[in-house]
Amino acid sequence: MVQVKEIETITSFLPQIKIFEALPANIIHELEQLVTRANTYILPGNSILQAPDNEKKGLFFIISGTLRFYKTNSAGKQHTVCILSEGGMFGEVETFSLGTRGTYIETMEDSIVFSIPPEQFEPLLARHSELSLRFLQEVSRRLREQDELVEKLVFRDLRGKVLYFLNRLSIKFGVEENEYRKIDIPLTHQELANMIGATREAVSLTLKELSNEGVLVTSRRRVMIHTEKTLQELA
Repeated sequence: MVQVKEIETITSFLPQIKIFEALPANIIHELEQLVTRANTYILPGNSILQAPDNEKKGLFFIISGTLRFYKTNSAGKQHTVCILSEGGMFGEVETFSLGTRGTYIETMEDSIVFSIPPEQFEPLLARHSELSLRFLQEVSRRLREQDELVEKLVFRDLRGKVLYFLNRLSIKFGVEENEYRKIDIPLTHQELANMIGATREAVSLTLKELSNEGVLVTSRRRVMIHTEKTLQELA
């Protein structure tokens, strides 16, 4: 059961979510009123929040933890669409689509997710044009990222795809350590293979090659990329 402390955590975190930053106090107050036990998900790691045959409507915000979004083909092979962590937003409503239709959503670690149901979200937008503009900007940004992703997948070889994805993840989840950026989420070879549509064996060989060249430092479920060498190769 959702405890009072979890609800307090969400209300204190809402103003820090990028799309809500610097909003007038009255809008933040309205958002806080939507935080209830019914709208809050407390999930352990490796839990399925959504499956394609059980899609959830509404806007969702990650208060803590990390979620993986993936699709499967007819043979059951997974393809990771994206990974979102604390402060991330996803969902489907009549007005906006943030790319979760037809996907599985799985927690990669213990997570707290807050949702705004469609029947509460639409009136909120109608009352506050500033909020509508921010959501439009977010949808546009997601579309640009998706276009870039498709382009990189089409025109790069496996080595290039691996480096591109690791660099992208390091920018989003990275922690600087000397000349490297450590990707601060657990990541297996299989998960990376799912992201780029390759086999685990091929990805493992590529990671070993990059590690031998000093472009990467790999350990159990952790990857560090050499910032300068990666940028030179991707240029």
